[in-house]
Amino acid sequence: MATGDSSLNDGFEYSERVGAGASGLSVVSYLAGRYSHSTSAAWRERIASGRVLLDGVPALPETLLHAGQVLVWRRPPWQEPDAPLSYAVLFRDGHLLAVLKPSGLPTVPGGGFLEHTLLHQVRRRHREASPLHRLGRATTGVVLFARTEEAARALTRAWRRGEVRKVYRALVGGLPREDRFTVEAPIGRVPHRLLGSVHAACAGGKPSFSRVTILERREETSLVEVEITTGRPHQIRIHLAAAGHPLAGDPLYGPGGLPRDETGALPGDSGYLLHARLLGFRHPGTDESVEVEAPAPLSLRDSRGF
Repeated sequence: MATGDSSLNDGFEYSERVGAGASGLSVVSYLAGRYSHSTSAAWRERIASGRVLLDGVPALPETLLHAGQVLVWRRPPWQEPDAPLSYAVLFRDGHLLAVLKPSGLPTVPGGGFLEHTLLHQVRRRHREASPLHRLGRATTGVVLFARTEEAARALTRAWRRGEVRKVYRALVGGLPREDRFTVEAPIGRVPHRLLGSVHAACAGGKPSFSRVTILERREETSLVEVEITTGRPHQIRIHLAAAGHPLAGDPLYGPGGLPRDETGALPGDSGYLLHARLLGFRHPGTDESVEVEAPAPLSLRDSRGF
């Protein structure tokens, strides 16, 4: 499998329009507050180098912002973390493209990843492709892209209405007593000592629903299939943990669906096995029923090889 090399990417230009809430703040104060990964001193260096523009002109640190202005940071090229860059095409026509994402490849840019992402790799051949959803970096399986604006609108509506079927495979810790059960724990943000907050089981969160089927019980783990009718961030990881059976190897979520007290893990950290096995939907061009399947990796197949 191809992986990212050590060469630098092409850099990126971050552009935003100043909102009313930032009016009256200095350029350096605004940037240091909005992008807390860097100090005020670091932002002053970037501004001094001419890489921060305000309405197309190099900015000064103490210039006061006004609503409606355009602020741009020209980030220079950087070396991204390694990631597998191969993917397989599962379905393709003039409207849609479905691919098999490998573990370790982020779906979209973030966290230091820009070109080492599924989006960038897909757009090398299909510049028009727009992802309709995303999978976590460690998760494998089906990712669906729209190739036209019409297809994007139609599938976005279907997703919002709960008309897209989503089925996953996972390996969980322990041996659930019931062969089938549902989890309806609401999901919202809770405190996290490194990030400030993360998504987890939360009484005040958004309604969430998962239907779990036990496929096979092993010595200390169980192979499960999960169908979700909502699509909250990290829903399957949170819901299985909330049910008392966290994904085997999940470094973040423990019993109860909350971050483990002792962990310094982040949501993107790997260690668990989760696979998006099937997406079912009405085709936006033909209205025919379509199911796109991605064969499960060997570690998520039952004793019959399914």
